[in-house]
Amino acid sequence: MKKMSRNVLLQMEEEEDDDDGDIVLENLGQTIVPDLGSLESQHDFRTPEFEEFNGKPDSLFFNDGQRRIDFVLVYEDESRKETNKKGTNEKQRRKRQAYESNLICHGLQLEATRSVLDDKLVFVKVHAPWEVLCTYAEIMHIKLPLKPNDLKNRSSAFGTLNWFTKVFSVDESIIKPEQEFFTAPFEKNRMNDFYIVDRDAFFNPATRSRIVYFILSRVKYQVINNVSKFGINRLVNSGIYKAAFPLHDCKFRRQSEDPSCPNERYLLYREWAHPRSIYKKQPLDLIRKYYGEKIGIYFAWLGYYTQMLLLAAVVGVACFLYGYLNQDNCTWSKEVCHPDIGGKIIMCPQCDRLCPFWKLNITCESSKKLCIFDSFGTLVFAVFMGVWVTLFLEFWKRRQAELEYEWDTVELQQEEQARPEYEARCTHVVINEITQEEERIPFTAWGKCIRITLCASAVFFWILLIIASVIGIIVYRLSVFIVFSAKLPKNINGTDPIQKYLTPQTATSITASIISFIIIMILNTIYEKVAIMITNFELPRTQTDYENSLTMKMFLFQFVNYYSSCFYIAFFKGKFVGYPGDPVYWLGKYRNEECDPGGCLLELTTQLTIIMGGKAIWNNIQEVLLPWIMNLIGRFHRVSGSEKITPRWEQDYHLQPMGKLGLFYEYLEMIIQFGFVTLFVASFPLAPLLALVNNILEIRVDAWKLTTQFRRLVPEKAQDIGAWQPIMQGIAILAVVTNAMIIAFTSDMIPRLVYYWSFSVPPYGDHTSYTMEGYINNTLSIFRVADL
Repeated sequence: MKKMSRNVLLQMEEEEDDDDGDIVLENLGQTIVPDLGSLESQHDFRTPEFEEFNGKPDSLFFNDGQRRIDFVLVYEDESRKETNKKGTNEKQRRKRQAYESNLICHGLQLEATRSVLDDKLVFVKVHAPWEVLCTYAEIMHIKLPLKPNDLKNRSSAFGTLNWFTKVFSVDESIIKPEQEFFTAPFEKNRMNDFYIVDRDAFFNPATRSRIVYFILSRVKYQVINNVSKFGINRLVNSGIYKAAFPLHDCKFRRQSEDPSCPNERYLLYREWAHPRSIYKKQPLDLIRKYYGEKIGIYFAWLGYYTQMLLLAAVVGVACFLYGYLNQDNCTWSKEVCHPDIGGKIIMCPQCDRLCPFWKLNITCESSKKLCIFDSFGTLVFAVFMGVWVTLFLEFWKRRQAELEYEWDTVELQQEEQARPEYEARCTHVVINEITQEEERIPFTAWGKCIRITLCASAVFFWILLIIASVIGIIVYRLSVFIVFSAKLPKNINGTDPIQKYLTPQTATSITASIISFIIIMILNTIYEKVAIMITNFELPRTQTDYENSLTMKMFLFQFVNYYSSCFYIAFFKGKFVGYPGDPVYWLGKYRNEECDPGGCLLELTTQLTIIMGGKAIWNNIQEVLLPWIMNLIGRFHRVSGSEKITPRWEQDYHLQPMGKLGLFYEYLEMIIQFGFVTLFVASFPLAPLLALVNNILEIRVDAWKLTTQFRRLVPEKAQDIGAWQPIMQGIAILAVVTNAMIIAFTSDMIPRLVYYWSFSVPPYGDHTSYTMEGYINNTLSIFRVADL
């Protein structure tokens, strides 16, 4: 490098959001302070004339047609901005120049090209030469092929059904099976042992992107008080770069004209994301090859979960149909609706002063609906789901182990590198008790204890805030119930159509469920930021540790947020109401609400339906419509027909970014759904069917979104689904308990069985044979109004 001074200290102008510091260049471990005024003449990517686009819109190479583009950085040229803040723009320019110079010092090759549609945008294409790839493949312990796998493939045990399964499988003539290899961590001094047929193909595009991103995340651009600032993520967050991403290999609607292009994006769209492939199995090997193991394992899990839901949905529908077809034979419902039984039973007011006496038969319609969900079939289904959830988790562990072996991620945890943010904070030197060698850590044991205490306190505080919101909904229920009881028609015969279908309990339940759903959505947005802040403060060492820690916090927040109202209705509402003349009051003012005479099960079903259905609709709007509309607006503002002349990197830039957390929200959405399907399934046997339909669409919607609407993600390794596995195991254990408690306390199944076998016949009953007749009268107590 020319004109480089080691002793020149550049004084930075003050700015409110950034401290002053030295902009540094690195060269093989040396830190040097450059004369940034001469940078524009030092590098070919800073020449006055930028490289011009070569006219091949699908090209994945530099203008020489030989060096492959492994990553793209995008920034806005400060000299061409309409509003030019000289001080700020100059600082951003110098940081970017230092960063790009350091990239060159690390061996990367850069080429800059101006945008075809907007000359203010500059695209910096990054290429990693062979030597750089080999060096960092060894540092990152990347496993690469030694020789082709010569082991015999396992034969299928269902050979006679191959003709049937072939219909649902991807055509192997279109997506060819991946060749298997024996692999080992790459070492440069053993290069001859590796299976290198073609240097250009030895590192596939996904591996090349991983290596380049590893370098981009660790290259410095500034030092402030001996504290380094580095990494492409910080530069993007501060606006110095507008985006950083690897390239898709072609358009998704048609194949590339470049014969060297593998057209994997096109194949994924055609055989995976397209609606006509909705009945086919997922091409998991190609998904893993193109997007990395982390995305591959997510779709493998989602597909397996969906397959297992098919059996649960069939049994759930059968139990629902059993209840629906037998609702006319529901004796206790007939008694509620009978004018000479339910029509003559006068019930006590459910609130003070404003609420009138009411007749039992006004709950006729709700009692008929309750017969559908509170039947013997529901009891069978609750037992079945307890077995199903256990089998699902055990079978998934087996499938996950198979994928670990097939995708060569068994020893991944041993190979994982520390996060750049963690490395930057490692300023304390300690002696490792095992190796007796010096190592750097970010904080002492005492400092770690303080951080853990603060993080736990913050999590506990926000959980209490969720519980406070639930209490607010309960107070709303109590106060609004009084209003509906006073305002609704008071026809004591229960013949008014409005009174027949819109009882105070129903009106309160529906409005409270809707408001509860709105509050849940608002709190979700807040807790997302809170959980990220707490996890960043905690400073986990590896990316896996970071995601697992964030996963546990977010799920804990979401669990309380989504399920707390359901737990209240299922196990607390109507259980502590007192008795006429001595009711229980909330806050000394609001009389505790009671369940419908048939119990709270129907209200729990209503709550689950609104939250589960509303959540699915809201998520689809966020995941599908929002990126599609944003991309549509972007295409509208661009010149018509510009795709024919726009290069690949510019087309990808105008797609939507996936976001910092990637698949985190996809997992969270499915795990919350898993909780609804298992925890409260005794009250809603159709939940597995709704989940099945949603997931069949979810797989293809996620595939369509990743393939067509989002920039290509940096491929990442993953051994399993991470912290979601123990979370599902915890849900499974809790599901057995909650469903048993719903049957025991929320449902009337046990009291009805006790009456049928013991109290309907002598010596306690008057009937000669077992029957449910007289059950309603048996469950009610007589109170003399004069005693008030």
